[in-house]
Amino acid sequence: MAGRINDDDVKAVRDAVPIDAVVSEYLQLRNAGGGNLKGLCPFHDEKSPSFQVSPSKGFYHCFGCQAGGDTLDFVMKIDHLSFSEAVERLAGLAGITLRYEEGGYTAGTSGRGERIRLVEAHKAAADFYMDQLGSAEAEIGRKFLAERGFDQAAAQHFSVGYSPAGWDHLTRFLRGKGFSDKELITSGLAQDSRSGKPIDRFRGRLMWPIRDISGEVVGFGARKLRDDDNGPKYLNTPETAIYKKSQVLYGIDLAKKEIAKTSRAVVVEGYTDVMACHMAGVTTAIATCGTAFGGDHIKILRRLLMDNATAEVIFTFDGDAAGQKAALRAFEDDQKFAAETSITIAPGGMDPCDLRLAKGDAAVSGLVEARTPLFEFALKHIVARHNLENPAGRAAALEEAAPIIKKIKNVAIQHESAVQLAGMLGMRDEQFVVKRIAQLDRWARERGNQPQQGRRGQAGSSGPSSHSSHSYEDIPAPSATPTGPALNLRSPAHITERELLKLALQRPALVSPAFDAYGMDEFTAPPYAAVRQAILDAGGASLGTEDYLTRVRDAAPNDTVRALVTELVVEAIHAKTVDEVYAGVQLVQVRLRAVDRRVHEIQGTLARLGHQDAPEQLAAVQEELWVLQQYGRRLRNRGAEGL
Repeated sequence: MAGRINDDDVKAVRDAVPIDAVVSEYLQLRNAGGGNLKGLCPFHDEKSPSFQVSPSKGFYHCFGCQAGGDTLDFVMKIDHLSFSEAVERLAGLAGITLRYEEGGYTAGTSGRGERIRLVEAHKAAADFYMDQLGSAEAEIGRKFLAERGFDQAAAQHFSVGYSPAGWDHLTRFLRGKGFSDKELITSGLAQDSRSGKPIDRFRGRLMWPIRDISGEVVGFGARKLRDDDNGPKYLNTPETAIYKKSQVLYGIDLAKKEIAKTSRAVVVEGYTDVMACHMAGVTTAIATCGTAFGGDHIKILRRLLMDNATAEVIFTFDGDAAGQKAALRAFEDDQKFAAETSITIAPGGMDPCDLRLAKGDAAVSGLVEARTPLFEFALKHIVARHNLENPAGRAAALEEAAPIIKKIKNVAIQHESAVQLAGMLGMRDEQFVVKRIAQLDRWARERGNQPQQGRRGQAGSSGPSSHSSHSYEDIPAPSATPTGPALNLRSPAHITERELLKLALQRPALVSPAFDAYGMDEFTAPPYAAVRQAILDAGGASLGTEDYLTRVRDAAPNDTVRALVTELVVEAIHAKTVDEVYAGVQLVQVRLRAVDRRVHEIQGTLARLGHQDAPEQLAAVQEELWVLQQYGRRLRNRGAEGL
């Protein structure tokens, strides 16, 4: 084994790669105020962004599902990597050479994680296939591309390659790169033969590398070129540890920035369609990889589109029966989108690649602009199946179409569509159709099954908002934390303690050195006392080192406290001006409540002692009470100066 990664190298990796740069590879981030960024959480399904990133602190936290941590934690969780694999991934991005403690640095690969090795094998394979596209044997592949309007520059832009027709060209190449036969089989790049030796899975085919949203090659799509190839027209990488066809979108690495920028995604059906769209200027085009568009694909797009009122997903389908079926299947998932859905069908049943060849780039961009709302397409499809010449046929069409209209999120469009449906059915009484659709809500309510609120108006989990006052009483209660019942999120005491801890973590200079003199018992919420203890164990807020927050998280006794630390690091401090005055208010309020609690306890003790105990004991208790009362009076009169 290569051994444990050097601690200094781990720190260098953490410092070298900004967390917002890494997170933005997976989801769209927007300004959340207070220097933070927000987006839709990639770890749970939500419609309003509750996932926040603090670039200055290097941490993220989701106020919905409580996921949180630093850059390494994010990479580990989202890509299912071990700690060492995450460090190696980010080190590769930053160009940092890692040293391993046991046995020193080695160029070997025995200590690398499986996922890292599979990704590296796919990258090497992609480079190999690209080189082979220039070979004499690959003339048939270059001809295939040229006939579809793709020159050498287009092929290079999409990293299109060619797999030689021999049995083990890639296998021998990757062995020379240090990959084992087991790794080649596990990666799906090779397969067992009758002789027991691995052979190439892809042979004599045009190759499209399939990349995940971060841009890493995780699989391939291979197109048959020769008549003597008895395999399927398209052959994709099998399911592996890094390739799940229901969770990848071809072209997403190239399209993601434009999708986030324009709030639009165009879903096409094949690799050449993606290429044609991008070459024609429709750079938001993506495609599924050998499977129907489904829920996991929607989650990927939603993280890029966010909950934007103008967001739109446009599907392009063939005009044949299969295309119509696919369109209707897409409409069934319409409610899962945080976007409007539309459909566009090219004339003559052509796909975008054929359309570009026949009529040029402008026709492809025009096709996308000539879209129709998907619900309207579904309505027309339903109505066309019924005989509208008789009342029974019209009634049947209405009953089938009414739920479609009820799904429309925009109320105004819903009403207009009801009127439009009446016209399609030849019904003169438009209000009858409108009322029938409205009855669907009442029918559902009577059965205790209220339809879900529209996506634009649905309440969602979100992080706390900023506040302009230095007064703790008006601060809104923070979001729920993993610590559960131990916190009263409406308690003024707990709110102030939370603010003080946020200051101690985010702005330690404002509360130091006073904060480090505070005891655990001054924090009435046990979870907050645990965070206070973690700060103490990490060396205190006065320490102020670069790795201060990492030290505090490492000092947390368990994952629950560690998650709360991360939440407090990312959560906004509730003041427009975070200064010494605001910090002083929080310090004083926490200390003053502790003093008042102790005064109350001593007064109870004196009442129990009465006059029967020793005078010396009574005097000591009375003196402590007097000192505390004087201290409390000084805090009330002088504020932070009285600490």
